Amino acid sequence: MGPRHPSSTWRLGLLRREPSFLRLFLATLGSGAGTWLALVALEVDVYERTHSSGWIAALLIADLLPTFAIGLLVGPLIDRLSRKGLMIGADVVRFGAFAALPFTTSATQIVALATVVGVATGVFRPAVYAGLPNLVPDRDLATANSLLQSVDNLTWALGSVAGGALAAAVGVHAAYWVNAGSFLVSAALLIGIPQNLLQAAAAASRGHWRDLKDGFALTIRSRALLTVLIAWNVAVFAYAAVNVAEPRLALRTFSAGRFGLGLMMGCAGLGLAVGAYLAGAWIERRGLPVVYGASLGLMAVGIGAAAAAPNVWVAAACVVISGCGNGSAVVCNALLVQRGAPDALRGRAFAVLMSSNMALLTLGMVAAGRLTDEFGPRWVWGAAAAVAALSGVVGFGLARRVTLPQKVPEVEREPLSVQAHAAEPGRRA
Repeated sequence: MGPRHPSSTWRLGLLRREPSFLRLFLATLGSGAGTWLALVALEVDVYERTHSSGWIAALLIADLLPTFAIGLLVGPLIDRLSRKGLMIGADVVRFGAFAALPFTTSATQIVALATVVGVATGVFRPAVYAGLPNLVPDRDLATANSLLQSVDNLTWALGSVAGGALAAAVGVHAAYWVNAGSFLVSAALLIGIPQNLLQAAAAASRGHWRDLKDGFALTIRSRALLTVLIAWNVAVFAYAAVNVAEPRLALRTFSAGRFGLGLMMGCAGLGLAVGAYLAGAWIERRGLPVVYGASLGLMAVGIGAAAAAPNVWVAAACVVISGCGNGSAVVCNALLVQRGAPDALRGRAFAVLMSSNMALLTLGMVAAGRLTDEFGPRWVWGAAAAVAALSGVVGFGLARRVTLPQKVPEVEREPLSVQAHAAEPGRRA
């Protein structure tokens, strides 16, 4: 008989077996639902004030660019400070920003507040994924990532559709208030997680700039991290083009209105949730290299089909396919980083990789804003499909050379520094 794979019931049972992971799961559910509901409102608000894809790109960049700066400049703080405190603080900041959005009077003010949200998110996400390996046993690593990504993406699906309907029915301000409240709920849930379950110990520092250098060195020396660095940085160009061109594709090309935009975003979230949920079992059955390459290839198929779709309904179905590939690929990324970096360096490893992703995503969005206005969204989505296909080839080629779990390459350190070491066999990394 072949190896047994965890059933759906067993995977969901992780929420019952690990109470602290359940809190993180519920916090993700609450804040994620509000965030995606509000994202539709933000895009509608900015587009109706400016009627420009360039302003949509500016909005998305404002939310993402701070992640680049954080990874480049302050990533080591995620290992040196309390990850729990950083996560709660980020939720409080995001609450304040969304509570202020109903009082804005211009697109510039909206983009400025989106930048504040981006700073908080740039701290929150690497802290979550750096601490997550300490919450569950190593055998449940893939399952935990799948569940967390699934609920995040499911909220994308439901929140986006609800956001489009809410914006159409009563306006965008209601979505802002709902999201503000969701961050307070998330912070309250995170308070109940013991600090030592998110961080084995605060990493010692040998100087901020040397700490930064350690993070960059680990990213290059660990084959697992290098795979994510190269393959996903190719894929983010496709992601950039799709996100910038999507409002124009829905609102003008398909003449589908606010609800049509919410429908397409929601279907992408549905696909992401399904792909993320199934990724753990796929990896156990087929191996990470095959799943990684196939997932990126599936993104290409869905994006390309949506580019040629005759209407928003067909495009929405195609977006489910691309979202499924995206969701599975993101789980692969998380596994590669979590098992390729020790706890003492994991926060800055995530920050460095997110920083590089955001830098290239920003460049892609700047280009996509111009290209969408010049050539139209269909051509931009077609080009994105080709880029996604290339990332699939690159991802498979690199990932098949990675063996997980593996010994993490040690970063050269001076005496009294924190030593890089592989995660304990009994704990997920």
